[in-house]
Amino acid sequence: MAELVDYKGKRVVVSGCFSGMGEATARILLDLGAEVHGFDYKDCALPLASFTRVDLRDEASIDAAVGGLSGQFDALFNCAGLPGNMPLLDVMKVNYLAVRKVTSAIAPMLKEGSAVASISSTAGNAWMTRLATHLELAATPDFASGFRWCEDNIDKIFERYTFGKEALIVWTMKEAAHLIKRGIRLNCILPGPTQTPMMPEFEKQAPKSLLEATTQPINRFATPEEQARPLIFLNSPAASYVNGVALQVDGGFTGGAVTGQLDMSLIAAGMGGETELSTA
Repeated sequence: MAELVDYKGKRVVVSGCFSGMGEATARILLDLGAEVHGFDYKDCALPLASFTRVDLRDEASIDAAVGGLSGQFDALFNCAGLPGNMPLLDVMKVNYLAVRKVTSAIAPMLKEGSAVASISSTAGNAWMTRLATHLELAATPDFASGFRWCEDNIDKIFERYTFGKEALIVWTMKEAAHLIKRGIRLNCILPGPTQTPMMPEFEKQAPKSLLEATTQPINRFATPEEQARPLIFLNSPAASYVNGVALQVDGGFTGGAVTGQLDMSLIAAGMGGETELSTA
C-alpha cells in the first residue's frame, strides 16, 4: 500500500505554500519525493522546485503565475485562504474565485489520472440550505463573471467566510463531474479547528470557548499536518475512485453533531446569539 501514496518523481503545484496547512502539505510532499512548485503572496522557505509570488485577488497575477509553469503535472493542491475578518470581496476572491481560476488555468497541464484537492471548512457544512444560490454562482463561467455575481449579490453573502467555503464545496461537487471526463479527479477537505497562523484571526471573531466546543469529541485542535495528509491522500493513486467528495477532517465533530453525541449546550453557550462559525 505504501506505493499508493508515493509521490516520488511526481510534479505538483501547491497554492498557498507559505504557512499553515499549505506549508505542511508542501513539506510532506517534498518528503514523499515530489517536485513541488509553489504559489503564495509571501516567500516560502521550503526547497521548492520553483516559487512564484501571486496575488490571488488579481486574475492577471494568477495568469502570470500559471504562465511561468511548464510541462505536465500530476496534482494541484489549493490551500490558500483568508479569514472572515478581511474585506468581503477579497475573501470571496481568494477562498473561492481564485480556486476556480487556478484549477481551470492549470487543468490543461494536468495529466490524465491526475487530481486536484482544495481546502474548504466545516464552516461550510450548511451548503445544502443554500444550494440553489451556490449553483447559480457556480454557473458563472470565469473569474470576472463570478466576481460580478458577488458584487451584484452581496446581500446573499450572509457571512463571507462561511459562504465562500459553502460555495467551494458545491463547486467541487459540480465541477468534478466535468473534470473527470478529462481524467482529472476533484475533491476537497473540510477541516475542523486547526492550529495554523490564522487561528488568532478566528479567535477575534468567535470566543475561544466556542472554538474549543467545536473540537468535540476529539477535544483538541488539529495540527496542519493532520489536515495535509488527507489532502495528499485525495490526490494520490490510493484515492483513484474518489471524486466530487467533501471529506470531513474534523475529529468526528460533524458525525457527532448529526447523531446527537455532542454536548451542544457548550456550543450554544459559546455562540452568544451568533449562528455562524468559521473553524478552518
